[in-house]
Amino acid sequence: MSTPHGDGPLVVLGDSLLDLDLEGAAGRLAPDAPVPVLDHLVERPRPGGAALAAAMAAADGLEVVLVTALGDDEAGARVESLLRGVRVLRLPYDGPTPVKQRVRAGGQTLLRLDSGTRGGAVDGSAGPVSAVTEAMRGARAVLVADYGRGTTAVPALREALTGLPRRVPLVWDPHPKGSDPVPGARLVTPNRAEAALFGERLGLSAPRPRTMLAEVGGAAHWLVRHWAAQAVAVTLGEGGALLSYGSGAPVVVPAPPVVCVDACGAGDRFAVSAATHLGAGRVTVEAVQEAVSDAAAYVAAGGPASLSAPAAVGPRHTGQQPVEDLLASVSRRGGTVVATGGCFDLLHAGHVATLRAARRLGDCLVVCLNSDDSVRRLKGPSRPLVPAADRARVLEALECVDAVVVFDEDTPSEVLRRIRPHVWAKGGDYAGADVPEAAALEAWGGQAVVLPYLAGRSTSSLLDTAGRRARTSDQTGDQTGDQTGDQTGDQTGDQTDKETMR
Repeated sequence: MSTPHGDGPLVVLGDSLLDLDLEGAAGRLAPDAPVPVLDHLVERPRPGGAALAAAMAAADGLEVVLVTALGDDEAGARVESLLRGVRVLRLPYDGPTPVKQRVRAGGQTLLRLDSGTRGGAVDGSAGPVSAVTEAMRGARAVLVADYGRGTTAVPALREALTGLPRRVPLVWDPHPKGSDPVPGARLVTPNRAEAALFGERLGLSAPRPRTMLAEVGGAAHWLVRHWAAQAVAVTLGEGGALLSYGSGAPVVVPAPPVVCVDACGAGDRFAVSAATHLGAGRVTVEAVQEAVSDAAAYVAAGGPASLSAPAAVGPRHTGQQPVEDLLASVSRRGGTVVATGGCFDLLHAGHVATLRAARRLGDCLVVCLNSDDSVRRLKGPSRPLVPAADRARVLEALECVDAVVVFDEDTPSEVLRRIRPHVWAKGGDYAGADVPEAAALEAWGGQAVVLPYLAGRSTSSLLDTAGRRARTSDQTGDQTGDQTGDQTGDQTGDQTDKETMR
């Protein structure tokens, strides 16, 4: 039986490791050497590599299957114990689990210690690969997180990846020491340094361009063709990402400005988000836009520190993930759910200002959107100008909006009882007055608040202005037509008289 588009787990395949951060306070130098002494050390373990990608997806509320090779050692056991909510399919492996340990103080990495770097062999025997193939065929999307340790080179796994159903998008996050993506991957996601290295290694010898974008765009075009991929998205750090389909002008997706303390894992966040949105039916450029936004939010929230924070930034709603799953994911992390509502017919600057203000009140913003019938009852038979499906799509494209729920009643009270937000934000029309939905929120301890409107912005004023300008344009056109007709008639009459006189 075929799996509906967007259903099933996200399957993550690749090399896993154990990340350990030793964080302390550096308040003095050692007496015997000019090095800082760290006091009050705290160890913070987390899954690394493909396991980090799987953990991120699980934190987003997705069903996740991780296919990986872990050593039969303490580090491997710790990685698996950290993967809450992830189904792990272990591949037989005779090597140690890699451990990457960072020593940090004041938000800065002072030293990195790697162990378990001696490689082992991954056994691609029929039993494990058969289970992997079955999981991938029922997946919403497959993400390959290659960290250059041999998992992606197993012939049987590569054959399974090559034979994925067309409805299952494959995203490949490559590594310079790893294997080439299999042909037909929906999206390959190297960073800028990796793209340049791949290009040099594969013989790209074009003249050096004058700009960074020209350099990256040329390498991305070439890699699309070499890898026989559908698209390549080169991540550019604070510059966002460049998306190439192998010909034509590339698409550049800028990143929002954020303060970055620790960017570790940002590439994994990008790849996970891209795979998730492709699996939900988004086209590639939309998935890359969402991935850039999610990676920036991850970095702004503290990078790896946000994974264990009690109120991390919530995942973006994809349009197919049930809103209940989104809210449960935020609540599990102790986050605050904010909701607001309205018709949002002709989205304008006042709407955007209010939505951004509402999002800053918590960790997730749900917009309760009036359906077309509801708008007609409230605004009259000529409204809405934009149907609900399009209004929802525009709202979901805003980085401050995490989910949109359409309701058909005259008020959002029923949908509020379903999603039970912690905060309900209303526009400034209610300043100093009772908010109608406040009574419903009291049932679960929610709080209604009022946000000020941006003065002079409203859909009604936009429609009035458009109507006045249309009428003025019509009058100008009539006057011009009358004048032109009179002039033409006069000229024609004069010419006729002259011809008659002859």
